[in-house]
Amino acid sequence: MPQTIAAAAEALFAGQTTARALTETALARIADPAGEGARAFVAVQAEAARAGADAMDRLRAAGRAPSSYAGIPISVKDLFDQAGRVTAAGSVALADAPPALVTAPAVARLERLGFVVLGRTNMVEFAFSGLGVNPHFGTPLSPWDRATGRCPGGSSSGAAVAVADGMGFAGLGSDTGGSCRVPAALCGIVGYKPTASAVPLAGAFPLSQSLDSIGPLARSVACCAVIHAAMAGEEYPIAPLPLPLAGLRFGVPRGTYLTDGMDATVAAGFDATLARLVAAGAMVVPLDLPELAEIPAVNATGGFAASEAWALHREIVAAKGALYDPRILARILRGERMSAADYITLVGARQKLIAAIAPRTAPFDAVVMPTCPIIPPSIAEVGPEADYNRINMLLLRNTSVGNFLDRCAISLPCHRAGEAPVGFMLMGEHGGDARLFAVAAAVEAALG
Repeated sequence: MPQTIAAAAEALFAGQTTARALTETALARIADPAGEGARAFVAVQAEAARAGADAMDRLRAAGRAPSSYAGIPISVKDLFDQAGRVTAAGSVALADAPPALVTAPAVARLERLGFVVLGRTNMVEFAFSGLGVNPHFGTPLSPWDRATGRCPGGSSSGAAVAVADGMGFAGLGSDTGGSCRVPAALCGIVGYKPTASAVPLAGAFPLSQSLDSIGPLARSVACCAVIHAAMAGEEYPIAPLPLPLAGLRFGVPRGTYLTDGMDATVAAGFDATLARLVAAGAMVVPLDLPELAEIPAVNATGGFAASEAWALHREIVAAKGALYDPRILARILRGERMSAADYITLVGARQKLIAAIAPRTAPFDAVVMPTCPIIPPSIAEVGPEADYNRINMLLLRNTSVGNFLDRCAISLPCHRAGEAPVGFMLMGEHGGDARLFAVAAAVEAALG
């Protein structure tokens, strides 16, 4: 089976496979009782997927395929609206909500190009954690060390596991503090967070309108670039060519904010990646970003996610709070204590930090850091509430910088096959999505 979107498109064009064959392979992997499909998906749309694949095969045979990607199977996170289906956002509290009337633009744009939706992937309830744990629908396991049972990362947990296990060529996710990049890092794939305004948020159940963004998870930078371009509305989405790596400038933030609590496996993987980039001719330069250490104090009253989630959930909580995962409910309830003055102060502080950091990073092609400072924790390890919160904050610390600064960022796997997964993250400029993809493609090629 082809491993990338480009390879699948080439095989379809050459008549070496069909949309139905690609779809059946993915559905078989989802249905495999020995696999993670039952936990990675909350709803499998098998008959609709088969019908869509057959339609794309007929259109291709007639020379009328809507794009070269017609018939390639993908998945969508459970927070995206699909017309006629309930958007439950990983919760049982919304199980009786009315079906969506309109499909989210991000999904509809992919469907117009002929991508086939396999179903809805599992997620952390209401997208409010980076661990990937869901007590309602089960927790899909990271591909690494399944005998132990390790967290897949969240909140786009099912999307990452589905891609890693060959249940489709890409998964649509959302990223408010790292929800595409954290599961990508913990599952050994690529995850992308765009500049927030690049992809419309309409039809995606929100966590924080100030921080939310919609991004893909896939097996390569090029795969993510194609899905992102399609969701951003490009009529002919293609992946940008890799830039020459020689001469690119990467900034590595000094200080301990991004490295506190980093385990030896991640440190070794990150340092080895930097060494390979230098050997390939890139410049790796220490970068002072003292403002990053101010972010925890700025968020101390609850931050955007808690306050904006409380505004959205307070009526649902009043009626159905007992149905929530208590750990997620506790995070939402933090927003109840936040005043309007606290929120206004937060907005102003964010803008000051964005303005202060922008000129420092402008000379660089990307700012680089470990995606997560630790390898996937075991599910048992995050059972106690104190450990759940501590490890959750640690997993999200580095990735949340990109959301707070409203930048694009991408996580690439940088570990060797068979080893614990480690993510290498590149953060670009606000609006610099196309260039970041070209830079990331160069890094991916250097990593082999």
